[in-house]
Amino acid sequence: MPIDPLLPASHATPAPRALLFGATGPIGCRVLDGLLRAGWQVEALSRQPQAPRPGLAWRLGTLPEQAGEGGGFDAILSCGPLDLFARWYAQAGTGAARVVAFGSTSVHVKGDSPDPAERALAGRLREGEARLAEVAAARGAAATLLRPPLVYGDGRDRNLSRIAALARRHGGFLLPHDARGLRQPVHVDDLAAAALAALRWNGPGVRAYDLPGGETLSYREMVARVLAALRPPRRLWVLPGPLFALAAWTARGVRLHDAGPAVLARMRQDLVFDAGPARRDLGYAPRGFAPEPGMFGP
Repeated sequence: MPIDPLLPASHATPAPRALLFGATGPIGCRVLDGLLRAGWQVEALSRQPQAPRPGLAWRLGTLPEQAGEGGGFDAILSCGPLDLFARWYAQAGTGAARVVAFGSTSVHVKGDSPDPAERALAGRLREGEARLAEVAAARGAAATLLRPPLVYGDGRDRNLSRIAALARRHGGFLLPHDARGLRQPVHVDDLAAAALAALRWNGPGVRAYDLPGGETLSYREMVARVLAALRPPRRLWVLPGPLFALAAWTARGVRLHDAGPAVLARMRQDLVFDAGPARRDLGYAPRGFAPEPGMFGP
């Protein structure tokens, strides 16, 4: 009978071994905790020296050139930049170790962005996904790609925590009245649970899942809940389109609002993704959006 990779090994069975990238990041630190609780022996890559823990060995280096080899592991997980991981994976000897790697739903929505940096990001994600799928298939390895949208819950994200930081500094946050595009923010704990659940899949091939949060709400309502969760709560200032454009342009000098044109345009767009396949295959059950003060930094 095959051993469930998330259950501690018996005395007669060696503990499964995992190689983890992005272990100090918002998602990776939670994946690391879950692996150790489940009895895995983990090697993890870090740019800086880290404190030792039972069951954990650290590698010092960076992706892709200084990450070391990948042989001898039952699973390889990436919670960092997909393009760098895919480059390492293509050149490292990993055998048929199962792979779980995070990308982003930006691969769906930023390919035709007016912002060159956003288009470049979408291109790197597409290339990373394609390279990972090609190499995994050639090695007969099971590979799972996980694509979250807006991530929150750790205070280190560049979206909602950035908004919270600006609101703390200035007492509130500006939005245009038509910032009603739909969003599905997802908590880091739910993403880590999905990554650990993906380890149970043993069949060859590549699967990809979008991982939206458990609630769909407007951009305006999402920001309002973030501001209400701060201590003390901050105000949401909603302005008509032309007045907002003038205020946002003026405010950049004092960093009251630092969103670029592409971000502002997307506030009006629905960015909604289907959690059905992940729910079916991974038991994915993300929470609704109920922010608390500590989720958005100090």
